[in-house]
Amino acid sequence: MFAASLAGIAIAESTGNTAAMVVYKHPLCFCCNKWITHLKENDLETTSVFKVDMQGVKRKWGIPRGMEGCHTAIWHDRYVFEGHVPALHIQKFLASPPEGSVGLIVAGMPIGSPGMEDGEKFEPYNIYLLLKGGDYRLYARIEKPDET
Repeated sequence: MFAASLAGIAIAESTGNTAAMVVYKHPLCFCCNKWITHLKENDLETTSVFKVDMQGVKRKWGIPRGMEGCHTAIWHDRYVFEGHVPALHIQKFLASPPEGSVGLIVAGMPIGSPGMEDGEKFEPYNIYLLLKGGDYRLYARIEKPDET
């Protein structure tokens, strides 16, 4: 184990030749590529895997029905980030994962979230904390584009 720094946040991660974050996405989804670019621009190392059966990935990682996004990212086979979660909040989560948590969720595809930018359009959205056992609770509310 060694500590890496992401935007000033110390994060423990395992060594190896694989990317820290594996993003599972449908081959025909293009907003996922924009979100991956957002992660990379914010110092989160990623790779992507095309998956036609995205529901299988989501069920494996305990994403509650109705809370799905279009892609599912797995950090070191330990934490899950569902949908268009901003890199800033991923980094904050990884720096200090709340007890009993397994990841973060942005349900749906909110306009203005990372990867879903559309000019000046913006739709406020919630980021949920996913807990072991499938429960979830509010983690953050994004009211403005500059909060991503």
